[in-house]
Amino acid sequence: MMLVSYKWLKELVDMDVPSKELAEKMSTTGIEVEGVNSPAAGLSKIVVGEVLSCEDVPDTHLHVCQVDVGEKAPRQIVCGAPNVRAGIKVMVALPGARIADNYKIKKGKIRGFESLGMICSLGELGISDSVIPKEFADGIQILPADAVNGDEVFSYLDLDDEVIELSITPNRADALSMRGVAHEVAAIYDKSVQFKEFPLAEITEKASDVVSVSLETEKAPFYAARVLDHVQIAPSPQWLQNLLMNAGIRPINNVVDVTNYILLYFGQPMHAFDLDTFTGDTILVRLAKAGETLVTLDGEERDLRETDMVITVNDQPVALAGVMGGQETEISEKSTRIVLEAAVFDGKTIRKTSSRLGLRSESSARFEKGINLATVTEALDAAASMIAALTGARVYQGRVVAGELDVSDQTVSTSLPDVNRVLGTNLAYSDIEDVFRRLDFGLSGNADQFTVSVPRRRWDITIPADLFEEIARIYGYDQLPTTLPKDAGTAGELTSTQKLRRKVRTVAEGAGLTEIITYALTTPDKAREFTVKPSNVTELMWPMTVERSVLRQNMIAGMLDTVRYNVARKNSNLALYEIGKVFEQEGNPKEDLPTEINRFAFALTGVVTEKDFQTAAVPVDFFHAKGIVEALFERLGLTVDYTATRELPSMHPGRTALVLLGEEVIGFVGQVHPTTAKAYDIPETYVAELNLSAIEAQLEAPQPFVEITKFPAVTRDIALLLDSKVTHQEVVNAIEGAGVKRLTAIHLFDIFEGEKLGLNKKSIAYSLTFQNPEDSLTDEEVAKYMEKITAALSQLGAEIR
Repeated sequence: MMLVSYKWLKELVDMDVPSKELAEKMSTTGIEVEGVNSPAAGLSKIVVGEVLSCEDVPDTHLHVCQVDVGEKAPRQIVCGAPNVRAGIKVMVALPGARIADNYKIKKGKIRGFESLGMICSLGELGISDSVIPKEFADGIQILPADAVNGDEVFSYLDLDDEVIELSITPNRADALSMRGVAHEVAAIYDKSVQFKEFPLAEITEKASDVVSVSLETEKAPFYAARVLDHVQIAPSPQWLQNLLMNAGIRPINNVVDVTNYILLYFGQPMHAFDLDTFTGDTILVRLAKAGETLVTLDGEERDLRETDMVITVNDQPVALAGVMGGQETEISEKSTRIVLEAAVFDGKTIRKTSSRLGLRSESSARFEKGINLATVTEALDAAASMIAALTGARVYQGRVVAGELDVSDQTVSTSLPDVNRVLGTNLAYSDIEDVFRRLDFGLSGNADQFTVSVPRRRWDITIPADLFEEIARIYGYDQLPTTLPKDAGTAGELTSTQKLRRKVRTVAEGAGLTEIITYALTTPDKAREFTVKPSNVTELMWPMTVERSVLRQNMIAGMLDTVRYNVARKNSNLALYEIGKVFEQEGNPKEDLPTEINRFAFALTGVVTEKDFQTAAVPVDFFHAKGIVEALFERLGLTVDYTATRELPSMHPGRTALVLLGEEVIGFVGQVHPTTAKAYDIPETYVAELNLSAIEAQLEAPQPFVEITKFPAVTRDIALLLDSKVTHQEVVNAIEGAGVKRLTAIHLFDIFEGEKLGLNKKSIAYSLTFQNPEDSLTDEEVAKYMEKITAALSQLGAEIR
């Protein structure tokens, strides 16, 4: 983000258009404008007043002031500010005035004294506490002595300025400076920029005789410093304080404020050191050593790592390079000799340090995104010039420099046919010449091949595509022709994944389930809890909480949290489902990305049917959950097998089945283990989770329509006496293994166990359906089918009853 003073911008570019028009123009040419605001918006009847006298009210913190506001007689105003006194100019809100939050000032009495207005602080005018100058942070604002009594205060504090808020994308970090914004606006309106000169007078003493500079890391390719003495620290002039406050920066003193001014003007981060605090004369830039610490300007002791870059003196860290200075060498009221630094630091290194320590600053933001290499030394000289002018300082001769900078223009070549092909335009070469003239870029060549010399201030332009973008936005996006595709286009359709998700959603909601969405982040234990084959855990580098620290490998745990939340609020009959992703990590979690797998899961608890005067309550059970799974696979046209399992510790060992599609385990269905349910504080709950990615891979292409047969079906019932250990699936496999082509359905309708049958015996009865789609079946044919099925069942030890 960049807050641009429109007053300041108009000093750099000769233009006078409404700020809203400028904002619209910038937004349509590549730099988004979030809005335009004026600090004075909503304020009224706030004038300059001179405090003629100030008397204390006994036993209170209040003062009775006589204030000249340009009227015939002074106004009596009661004020509680600690810094109010006779002889100063202040801001006075007259009765009827509007201050921050649309608060209206009225006449009143305070401790029996009539008060005809209010002496204001900047905070009462809506200025953020974070930018109010330190000297006025706990009191009222004192205006310049030349302010005219009775005048509106807004012009004295530049509150009547308009502040344009730019949303800067990383590729346009050049606009993080007033000079960069000026170049942009000048190109848009075909104007020229007008930057002021910073005359610099040096003394004969050389800076190199006072300090030396050395670089010990390639992360700092360039470092320059200047030395000044006879510095007199004081508050900055009002115009500079106003400018910084409107840009969201708190004024500190005339030296620090100049470094912030240069940061805004050139986009060049700078820092000033108190030279008298140095314990040596060599400035060394290096990577930090393990175990080193530094107390930064905010008073916090920072533990440094070997990936941090530091500025050192006598091999002791005095600043975090590009992020924040150290407390021991900061500029104070006693400072008289200072060292100014301007450097180039590696953006990735700065970002890692600032992110790790949570120290996001105006400086770090610019180093992270890049700075203009061509103006590093120019910015340093400008800062020295300003400090000399504001503080009476002397500037030592020369810069102390280490490293080198390549400030030459970047050359990029392309051709006019390529431009027109990409943009769909019919531009002439003269149009290209006009665009780059407005941008103040060099241009050579002709329509067949031209080369653009890109100044270092636009480090985002490196390839022909960047040139196409510049031509398009300066020529005008609104002037690019609109064309339709030459062919018939691409027919829109759902992907196979989308089709599957819709089918699953239809079945789930048809079964009475309600969709929910749970967090993909959970705890390490819950991430692997309901997982058939747990993998490595993928952890966040900086989780906000342990509860949301790793990527889930199952969806059941999150759903059970939702079940608990609802049950605790007396919503006990629940049928929930979710379609989402889980994340399996077979590699190194710190290096490899996890595999994303689509899953479908549901959870059931409570009763299916409520009890009433004629119906008994029907609780959810295993077969209700399995029925939903069966309905889904019937809808998808897939055949799956179910096998009992004890491999999932969090699931009931006697009421859980793995779901197999062919030989592949694609999920499970069953009851949550009672111990696990107690840990989650939920009642008896049944769940299922299926791998949609695996299911999608097995889906067949849609089958053509098959006409419904006109011939009747024949059913035969068969009852079997079996060992109790023989499962239903084994019986079904045996019946299907008989190879009867006309068998179309197998239905289990009765199971009986008792003393009459004998120990470890059970009786199972099935209804078998036969049908020939081309003819009616005869009794003889059905009898043959039953014989083949009986023979197959006898191999299981089944006795036909």
